[in-house]
Amino acid sequence: MTRVVAVVGPTASGKTELAVALARSLGGEVVSADSRQLYRGFDAGTAKPRLTAGRDADGIPHHLIDAADPSETVSAGRYARMAGPVLEAIVGRGRVPIVAGGTGLYIRALLDGLSDLPEADQALRSRISEEARTRGWEALHRRLAEFDPEAAARIPKNNRSRLMRALEVRELTGRPISSFWKKGAERRWETVYLSIVWPPDRLRARIVDRAQAMWPGILDETRRHLERWTGLEAAFQSLGYREALSCLEGRITADEGLALLIRATTAYAKRQRTWFKNQLPAATRVEGGPTQRMLDAALRMFAHGA
Repeated sequence: MTRVVAVVGPTASGKTELAVALARSLGGEVVSADSRQLYRGFDAGTAKPRLTAGRDADGIPHHLIDAADPSETVSAGRYARMAGPVLEAIVGRGRVPIVAGGTGLYIRALLDGLSDLPEADQALRSRISEEARTRGWEALHRRLAEFDPEAAARIPKNNRSRLMRALEVRELTGRPISSFWKKGAERRWETVYLSIVWPPDRLRARIVDRAQAMWPGILDETRRHLERWTGLEAAFQSLGYREALSCLEGRITADEGLALLIRATTAYAKRQRTWFKNQLPAATRVEGGPTQRMLDAALRMFAHGA
């Protein structure tokens, strides 16, 4: 099997910086596994690398950034189908694929395989959204818990996109979505997982700094999207944009929106840490720190057979 390096970890942990440094050292190209960087036009709140016309950032080719319209739904299965040929092309050029991101299901679907899940059904999603408007998302989460307690335990009540997907899969297949998690497809890649780990207090400080720097841009970007697009309800549920939307609609102040963003991002980072710890127990830990120090640690691990 072909070797792939995957850099994983919670938001604000320095995944992109380490991935770029590894690509430069190993002769690689970066493949984003971030469900928000995938969408065109959502830049300010996603820490998206600035790409040249040649799809480079910092002199390194990047892939699967700005690869979908905001109105599209990209499931883990669809992401894997998009990314698989990209990895094959990188290998065909004699280079090393460096997968980097914090969307665990994307990474698992691409590198470990997932059973074939059905494509999104927009008509069904509209019906589920209408039911949520009348009954509330918590009621739908309780329904999920009745037929799929495992999924309900892993999907937070406020994660509407994942809750929507779980209900949709049940309607389309008659099976709980957790049954698709049991057995993945045959693995195609030999993957070295590098998991960036920070002490919680230091990671939170990084989250605060980044949120404060991003917040004005998120507000401006959300305002432009509201003027240009319709039907972006799902996109506006992602971190930063839902808080900005509430602010622009006059429901909260800008300071309250920033505080909510910091709180939500901190909670999201905690869920990511737990997910990667449970789902990728064999991942090699890289202590968070300056990029060069993380790179040196990773290269030492490779030299010792990681």
